[in-house]
Amino acid sequence: MATSNPETLSPPGPSAAASPRALEIDRACERKTRPVFIVGCHRSGTNLLYDMLLSAGGFAVYRGYLPVYKMLIPRFGNLATLDNRQKLMNTWIRSKGFRRSGVDAEELTVTVLDECRSGGDFIRMVMSRIARSQNVSRWMVYDPDNLLHIPRIKAETPEALFVHIIRDGRDVSLSLSKMGGFKPVPWYGGPKGLLPTAAYWEWMVRKGRHYGLPIPSDYMEVRYEELVSDPRAALRKLELFLDHDLDYDCIQNAGLGRLREPNSSFPEEKGRGSPVNRWRAKLSSDELVSIEAMIGEYLEELGYPLSSPQAVRKAGLREKYTRTFYFELLNAKLWLKTQTPAGRLTNLEALELSDSIELAEAE
Repeated sequence: MATSNPETLSPPGPSAAASPRALEIDRACERKTRPVFIVGCHRSGTNLLYDMLLSAGGFAVYRGYLPVYKMLIPRFGNLATLDNRQKLMNTWIRSKGFRRSGVDAEELTVTVLDECRSGGDFIRMVMSRIARSQNVSRWMVYDPDNLLHIPRIKAETPEALFVHIIRDGRDVSLSLSKMGGFKPVPWYGGPKGLLPTAAYWEWMVRKGRHYGLPIPSDYMEVRYEELVSDPRAALRKLELFLDHDLDYDCIQNAGLGRLREPNSSFPEEKGRGSPVNRWRAKLSSDELVSIEAMIGEYLEELGYPLSSPQAVRKAGLREKYTRTFYFELLNAKLWLKTQTPAGRLTNLEALELSDSIELAEAE
């Protein structure tokens, strides 16, 4: 089995022209009603961005988990097959994500069994019902891992717009390793897992840019640092891309979700200082040199200056092998899950399945 070399994941240039299909979609579907997918490496601010957009109004508010491409399709298979759709629905209506949708189980099941043929169809059927119930014309999906499935989402939901939030890999590595958000191989990468987590950040961001930059009319990058330090400027750019009113004062007044209760890996620092460049105070000099030796070139490519530019030239065997090992491991795992029957072993624990009527009513 061949997997991609890390260097082959460098993103194509941003000058790619919009495809005829993209132009056709723009003509057929008003941009201001097109669905939005919020993607990015975990701990990059995806939740913050999602809640800011919800706070602006005009989007269906959905607090459920809809991991169609990450879990449901790998587990149940191609939705063009009726038996697979039946198995998916038997599970989905028991999930916390369904319970939070407020959608009628019987009506949705009939529609999915009769008309659904893809993951894109399923997402549209769920989210459009949520939007109608809230009397809004637009919906949005929050799932950082959809970044890995942009080509498939675009093929099945051609009207989709993608917003990729990117954060300094040093801060992401620090936050993810503290929360245990990425599980490195325990015997490979050091006690804190900083190097494997940094490799994971680069792999994720490269994947997102590799898939997104060729569709510039439907893909936009937002920097976490600008969203935090100059939110008005960041939102003005995003407003134009989405064709959606993103008034910062209204967003602040609504203050939904993480705007009111920040989801920080460092709750002890609540209200003290900025989350930007936290790595400067939290990483030791040795940890910083190792991280920059491994991902420094990509940090610079993205415009993040290094604390020690010579660190990249000092990359040793440890940094080189860790990066290569995890790139290959992550590529292999993704391939096995999405392209082979191994996907049928996908763990559904995160769906929080329940047969309890009392629990469903409580949510």
